[in-house]
Amino acid sequence: MGKSTGTIGILTAGGDCPGLNAVIRGVAKAAMHYGWKVIGIQDGFRGLIENRVVPIENIHVSGILTQGGTFLGSSRDKPHKMPMGDTIMDMTEVAVANYEKLRLDCLVCLGGNGTQKNAYRLQKAGCNVLTLPKTIDNDVAGTEITFGYDSAMTIATEAIDRLHTTATSHHRFIVCEIMGHDAGWLCLGSGIAGGADVILIPEIPYNLEAVAESLLNRRRHGKRFSILAVAEGVRNRDTVPAKKSGKKAKKKETKPEKLLQEAQNNGVHLVREPVANRIARELQAMTSVEARVTSLGHVQRGGSPTAYDRLLCTRLGTKAGELLAAREFNLMVAVKGNRCEPVPLKEVAGKTRTVPVDHPWIQTARLVETCLGDEPV
Repeated sequence: MGKSTGTIGILTAGGDCPGLNAVIRGVAKAAMHYGWKVIGIQDGFRGLIENRVVPIENIHVSGILTQGGTFLGSSRDKPHKMPMGDTIMDMTEVAVANYEKLRLDCLVCLGGNGTQKNAYRLQKAGCNVLTLPKTIDNDVAGTEITFGYDSAMTIATEAIDRLHTTATSHHRFIVCEIMGHDAGWLCLGSGIAGGADVILIPEIPYNLEAVAESLLNRRRHGKRFSILAVAEGVRNRDTVPAKKSGKKAKKKETKPEKLLQEAQNNGVHLVREPVANRIARELQAMTSVEARVTSLGHVQRGGSPTAYDRLLCTRLGTKAGELLAAREFNLMVAVKGNRCEPVPLKEVAGKTRTVPVDHPWIQTARLVETCLGDEPV
């Protein structure tokens, strides 16, 4: 393919994860191979609004393949809801103006669900965009896997491995809280790989009595410890609104974060009890067995990417370079089987990929006698 000429901007938005630097490297090196000029935009979409950019040459992406995080910085700020002092403003027009001022031919956005939506908004406002799916939650629609997921799953699995030691020594229940508000891919994958005895994910509302009975059954069979992998977004079956006539309930469940924000706006400062703490406390009361909690938190986002993620990031990045060379824009680079393929951004923006309740991993977990919270084992 012949050389192309043009300028791209690269930004990383949303939460950080292992692999962002690797993808920046893949995109930048491939783009430069095809003759493109590359500009790095700092701190996500806020950097585009504030016109904070740095040039990216080959030397700047040398040696960053193995580094966690993103050297460009990241933020969760959205162009259409940008905090500006004490107010929230729609800065979309400013973002487009700076896109034009920088003479960009395309804005490459690396991020998760929120980034896909924000990139699509800029596309509709007149910018050429190209996105790559990033998130440890693995919940971006249109792709079979996101970069960062394998690294986070490895971290969570290693944590569960270590928790087995102390759980066995003290004959305890240990609840390990794993990230995942709406999708349980990370908890399910690491729970199966780590041999967790109970795995609770948002897609399967749990019955605490079924969980307690499963734990007591293990003790009756001489297994005096148990590990519970719990996604932070799990829901108790008793608090999930019922569906009527096969249709979705009209009244949506209010998220705890929204309740906390509303309380703070009214001058009331509340502290949300982590879901793992509540589950451990209630199980301890129900079973009379000592329970402890470990919340992995942002540990899951840190460190060097796994070999799988390094390879995936490089493949996604170089595929983006090929699309740039062909001047094919307004796409997300997705993983389909063994290939990296473009999908129209409008088809995936605003959608979340959750775990189907009939997914093979669910059946795998049940066949090794893992309790998924809906029935005792």
